[in-house]
Amino acid sequence: MIKIRHLKKAFGDKVVLKDVNLDIYDGKITYILGLSGQGKSTIIKHIVGLLKPTSGDIWVDDINVAKASLQELYKVRKRVGFTFQEGALFDSMNIYENVAFPLKEHTKLKEAEIKREVFRVLEMVGLDAKRVAYLYPHELSGGMRKRAATARAIILKPKYVLYDEPTSGLDPIISDKITRMIESLNKNYNMTSVVISHDLKETFKSADYVAFLYMGEIIEFGDVESFKASKNPIVRAFIEGNSELYEKIAQGV
Repeated sequence: MIKIRHLKKAFGDKVVLKDVNLDIYDGKITYILGLSGQGKSTIIKHIVGLLKPTSGDIWVDDINVAKASLQELYKVRKRVGFTFQEGALFDSMNIYENVAFPLKEHTKLKEAEIKREVFRVLEMVGLDAKRVAYLYPHELSGGMRKRAATARAIILKPKYVLYDEPTSGLDPIISDKITRMIESLNKNYNMTSVVISHDLKETFKSADYVAFLYMGEIIEFGDVESFKASKNPIVRAFIEGNSELYEKIAQGV
């Protein structure tokens, strides 16, 4: 289980996260929603120790990432897979080399064993391994790059997978495929997923829990049905896509 308690993050005088409290339940898919620039990605970067909090605690099972040693952070990063918004594949490496990279860095597997694992995981995320393994990232579509990035994130069989805007910029069909992939990985491989998004349609398809970030705090958290029924005016404006109402509430009108 991941537990975030009173997480605050400031960059100089700018406070991005004011007081974030959130539980990520094992085996579930939790979406974190909110408008652009609210700090959603900042939350998950704290989970893997890419950012250090100004204050607060982030527990990944028994390790407090906020106070972790380098050795403890190493353990956390083997438990947590991370997919960046743009995929962040290495342009100079082909897909096989990208996905194999964590195995070469963190294991002593022989090349034949690495190849078997890479091809297995590429197939897991819905890619034809024989066709794409030796292509380069620029030769793949956006959706295929995101799948390849997911393959790299899960190659070490992590307990948790963090997805940063996995359907951003994709058409509805590819978005649906990505969402189904996340569901399949959770169900069939006992993973726990945290998904950063602003895509309500895909959120409502697959989420077990939904959290809404606003002004540096989680102002709504619950299952999909309770989230849809929220009485919070900010959440209602977001669900309804009502910019005028949102701006009036935000300005205190």
